[in-house]
Amino acid sequence: MTNGWTDIRNADVILAMGGNPAENHPVGFRFVMEAKRNRNARLIAVDPRFTRTAAVADYFVQIRAGTDIAFLAGLIHYAFTHNRVHEAYVRAYTNASFLVRQDYAFNEEEGIFSGWDQEKGSYDKASWNYEFDAQGFATVDPSLGHPRCVFQLMKGFYSRYTPEMVSETCGCRVEDFLKAAEIITSTYTPDRAGTILYALGWTHHSHSVQLIHAAAMLQLLLGNIGCAGGGVNALRGHANIQGGTDCGMAYHNLPGYIPIPKANHQSSGQFLEAVTPRPLRPNSMNFWGNTDRFFISQMKAYYGEAASRENDFGYHFHPKLPQTPAGDYENWSWAYIFDHMYQGRMEGLLSFGMNPVANGPHSKKVINALATLKWLVVTECFEQETSTFWKREILELIQKRPEEVQTEVFLLPAANFAEKDGTFVNSARWIQWKWKAVDPPGEARSDQEIISRLFLKIRELYEKDGGRFPDPILHLNWWYTNPFDPSLEEVLKEINGWALKDVRDERDPQRMALRAGQLLSNFLDAQADGSTLSGNWLYIGMYTEAGNLTQRRSTADPSGLGRYSEWAFNWPANRRILYNRCSADDQGRPWDPSRPVIRWDGGKWVGDVPDYGSDSAPEAGLGAFLMIPEGGARLFVPGQFVDGPFSEHYEPAESPVLNPLHSRHSSNPAIAHFKTEWDVLGRAEEFPIVCTTYRLTEHFHYWTKNNAYNMQLQPEFFVEIPEDLAKEKGIEKGDRVRVSSARGSIEGKALVTKRLQPMNVAGKKVYQIGFPIHWGFLGRGQQKGSLANLVTPTIVDPNSFAPEYKGFLVKLEKA
Repeated sequence: MTNGWTDIRNADVILAMGGNPAENHPVGFRFVMEAKRNRNARLIAVDPRFTRTAAVADYFVQIRAGTDIAFLAGLIHYAFTHNRVHEAYVRAYTNASFLVRQDYAFNEEEGIFSGWDQEKGSYDKASWNYEFDAQGFATVDPSLGHPRCVFQLMKGFYSRYTPEMVSETCGCRVEDFLKAAEIITSTYTPDRAGTILYALGWTHHSHSVQLIHAAAMLQLLLGNIGCAGGGVNALRGHANIQGGTDCGMAYHNLPGYIPIPKANHQSSGQFLEAVTPRPLRPNSMNFWGNTDRFFISQMKAYYGEAASRENDFGYHFHPKLPQTPAGDYENWSWAYIFDHMYQGRMEGLLSFGMNPVANGPHSKKVINALATLKWLVVTECFEQETSTFWKREILELIQKRPEEVQTEVFLLPAANFAEKDGTFVNSARWIQWKWKAVDPPGEARSDQEIISRLFLKIRELYEKDGGRFPDPILHLNWWYTNPFDPSLEEVLKEINGWALKDVRDERDPQRMALRAGQLLSNFLDAQADGSTLSGNWLYIGMYTEAGNLTQRRSTADPSGLGRYSEWAFNWPANRRILYNRCSADDQGRPWDPSRPVIRWDGGKWVGDVPDYGSDSAPEAGLGAFLMIPEGGARLFVPGQFVDGPFSEHYEPAESPVLNPLHSRHSSNPAIAHFKTEWDVLGRAEEFPIVCTTYRLTEHFHYWTKNNAYNMQLQPEFFVEIPEDLAKEKGIEKGDRVRVSSARGSIEGKALVTKRLQPMNVAGKKVYQIGFPIHWGFLGRGQQKGSLANLVTPTIVDPNSFAPEYKGFLVKLEKA
């Protein structure tokens, strides 16, 4: 989230798209209702289904699953053609004025950008860049009139997305789109603010990153980033998904979003040279220029005294991403893990709090992959499908018998969330301490105890028997008072960090900035010389000499805008609204004085924690987006995405129609397809119905099917079917139906509904159906075996590698 849950109450317009917050985030949704009640805010719901959010919305537009970019691109075009652009904001705070290289181009007929290599199936992104002057800075045209400035290129690029094209692609009526567009873009004036709420309905596509970029572009054009009631706000589905990604859960990042070192980075110097950006404008803060501080401090957290200047701070201990024979780097994201596993490249897997058989795409491929392992360790609160994949009822899906599977499976009982303390990091980036309520039952243990006992035993084996490369294990900084079950307060201190020796002030060497042992309180306390330790620079300030700030629970709100600055700790630096410099004009005056986020009082910035030094005057002209070397937000993305600098509509990998904009490259050309016999796609001739998956308020993923109370509320798997389609198929409410894709089939009860209407897409009648994900082979529910991911494809976004769980093709029949 750029803003936060409590800030939603400040919005004048709320676009709920790619999510169903009334259903899936009901506690946070109270702030939407507060905005409607107290500000007369307008709620627009855009979704393939008429949802619980749509039921309380002021306006609802139904679109076809997988066409969100086309809808957002239509809004961008509408903003341009109706003069609904906050031009002063765009000129000051984005790269709209930057000039792009002459060889950049987009082929509208074929749907590809310059640099496409058909044989390799990828882009050479060199042309997706700026023009540079002799000093190495990007050239700009502040008037925004140059034909190759980003503003003009963007206006031309999105001119194809007329209301008629949006209607033809998305399946909505032109008049419905226009009414929604008028409301959404009304927030371009400084005295109005609009927010976007999205969730997995946007991330579960083969173009998900570009989709979210399109939303960011729209909000930037309207001047809605950095202000109260604005933003692009991701609604995370678990209490700590945000914390997981912050702390390096994804394979390609270390904690704090530092890129993981690559095999050809032979030293920390080479690594830092490769990943540290240089400023692209004279006024850019380019805060990632401090990567050396953050990385070296993190190496000290990992390896302690064993990380010294003499051994490059333990850099050679640290894991590095290997290269492929083609010179690329290996991909170890979710779908790739199971592809590597299926091909015999893995001996074992530790699965903590995950259920890959249920929650990965194409469950049959996952089951086959698990059957190749020598060993599998599953740590869970309940027995689940992954720990029992070897049982007959599951193996029947892939025509195997239990005696054919040699994988040795260990199920370790774990404590659940209420049976352990620690922190959750919510969608709003609030790091909040939680207190243990009860002890876990039986032999169940906390995660840290399970991990610690495994580590200590493995280290003992290395000490006793040696090994190919024992150094990282032997030198790991396991300093905790109780090494078998570390205190999470100690871990929290370590993540925040402290000084290992006295640190002098960089600007005044006579002054002592930090004493040895003193906890760090701001980002630049971290040092690149090994004198500080910090597990995650992003969280610095959460545990200081003032105490554990994640435990704060003050409801004081002097702002009156729902900032609650002394409730827990909000990364970064307790800043409640990201990019808040954008909330004020070039003189430091709030665009909207009634909702000030920060303002310049003549000597300092007051209000929220400002994006940069509180005494940095507006006249200094520092770029508002401090993490980006441009200093301004990227409308045009110069090479960071693999599939284009602007967001273009591509059809899902399985689609009932060809792309109305360009049929040759109908789907995202940059998708990398897996190549095993399980990686199959269906054609519309056999599978003509669009299908999507979703979640219910009454369940939590694949966990609450073990809870008798939840199962009373939603006892069994069902399939939502449009009334017209049900009539065509002779299906009545309550009938048992079968949904089949090119990968498999599932059965459940029919829920015949008006919530899904047939759509006219590119001159063709298209039906959509949907079903929730929460059931499987185990648990208290009925309809055993109704595992949603038996039918989903192994197609992933080429940037984020998130699977395309939404917008795939199926057929429907009465079972």
